[in-house]
Formats: sequence, C-alpha cells, structure tokens
Amino acid sequence: MNSKAGKALNGHLDHRNPLVFDTHELGRRPGALKRLTRSVDAPGSPVLGIDGVIGVPEGAPVELDLRLESVMEGVLVTGTARATAEGECVRCLEPLTVEVDADFQEMFSYPDADDRGRSSAAEPADDAEDDEDRFFLEDGLFDLESMLRDAVVLALPMQPVCKETCAGLCSECGIRLDENPDHHHDALDIRWAALQGLAETVQDGEKDNMGGAEPGVDEKQEK
Repeated sequence: MNSKAGKALNGHLDHRNPLVFDTHELGRRPGALKRLTRSVDAPGSPVLGIDGVIGVPEGAPVELDLRLESVMEGVLVTGTARATAEGECVRCLEPLTVEVDADFQEMFSYPDADDRGRSSAAEPADDAEDDEDRFFLEDGLFDLESMLRDAVVLALPMQPVCKETCAGLCSECGIRLDENPDHHHDALDIRWAALQGLAETVQDGEKDNMGGAEPGVDEKQEK
C-alpha cells in the first residue's frame, strides 16, 4: 500500500480502505466523542517503519485504538497503534522483534472551517504553506496512513539491538562474541613484526652454514 492508497480512482478517499475513517456519526457539535478499535493489515511500499533497518512487515496486524472528538474547526483524532516490528541487531546482525506502542494525535480540519487564528494581513503564499502542514476531512472521511507511518517511525529504535549488552561481532573474523566470550586475537605490534622477520632470516642463514663442511677441513683432506 502506498501513500495514496486511501484515494479512490476518482481522487477521493475510498471508505473501503481500512485506514480511512468516517466521522459522519459525530456530527459537527463540538464535544461529541466516538471511540473505536480496528485491526488493520500493515501497509507496505515502503515498509511501516524505518526502511532497511526495522519495520512492521506488510500485512502484519496493527491494532488501532482511536478517540475521535468533534471540535469547532474539525475532528481531533487521538490514538495508539500496537504491532510487532522485525529487523536485525545492528551489532551482531541477528534477527530480532520489537513490540511497537505508538501514540499519535492530529487535527483534521473541515474544508470550510474559518481560520480565526490567522492574521487578516496574511499573504496567499503564507496560506498555501499553512495548508501543506494541515490535514483536512474529505466528505467526512480522513486517511490515517500518513499519521500512522510517522508515529511508528518515532516509536521504533533507530539502531535496534538484540540486547543492550550485545558484544557484536569480532572485527577481524566476524565471529559472534556473545557466543565466544573468550575469543581474541593476539595483537602484534608492526614494529616488532619487522624485527621478528629479520631474526628469522638470520637464523635460517646460520642453519645453512652449519649444514656445510668448513673450507679448511676440505683442503686438508685433499692433501
């Protein structure tokens, strides 16, 4: 499901979409309340979460608890989304799961609501910028997907770990350190390595000389 999944083919919100909600029962009387719960399938493309790091798999259940409140300028939506996200530990790369409990709140304005808070001297360009940051009801419907995505991203860890004490992987051979706590590599100073190589060369030369006969002995035997 993409970011425009709540739109029908004619460009309007599709009430059959599980993330599209109807507010007609509230009416426009300020103070009217409606609570509802709904289980929906997690949208995909992109993943519901942090792409390439951790997210709720497409089609996985997402439990929604919503509170709709009618106010003067629109409908105030407050809610919680609960789901299970999947990813991998950033230290040891093992698979992991995280329980997501994301809270959100957003105002969905009536298209004809007057903006009492705006200055009468506001420029048209300013009005356009304000509208980009606002959500509007469309024929009494609103689409929760954009708000849900933002809430889940904020609720997820940017660098998930399987446990806080995870030691990660060995930087030299890649072995998992939690499973091999005594694992280590002998570190050899590069300066000592050069001297060790020179010493081995000298020792090899001495061995070669000892393996041959002394020149003086050969001459005596020939006489």
